[in-house]
Amino acid sequence: MSKIKIKKNLSDQDMLANWREPASFETAIHDEKPAAQTARGKGREGESFHSSFLTPQLQEKVGRALLDLKLALYKEGIVDYEIKVVRQGHQVILMAVPKDAKLSPKSRS
Repeated sequence: MSKIKIKKNLSDQDMLANWREPASFETAIHDEKPAAQTARGKGREGESFHSSFLTPQLQEKVGRALLDLKLALYKEGIVDYEIKVVRQGHQVILMAVPKDAKLSPKSRS
């Protein structure tokens, strides 16, 4: 019988460096490779063709404008609202429309 020499003062990462868990039904899903991209699916995961119209700079500008709108509405006391998208000719307009709030018992009196 040969003796197995155990090295001392190793970190956890060093001790488990060459160890691999055997595949089972619990760990098999983690080993799967993502599906190959199709010719149409050039973009990142979750990205749709709609976002191809907005450059990263434009996305940042729209995001900042929406954040400013959200803060302005909050200062006015409007918390529940929807963003409506309207196209008028060559313009696309985003409008904040308050949601229909149900009257609470306190506000009825």
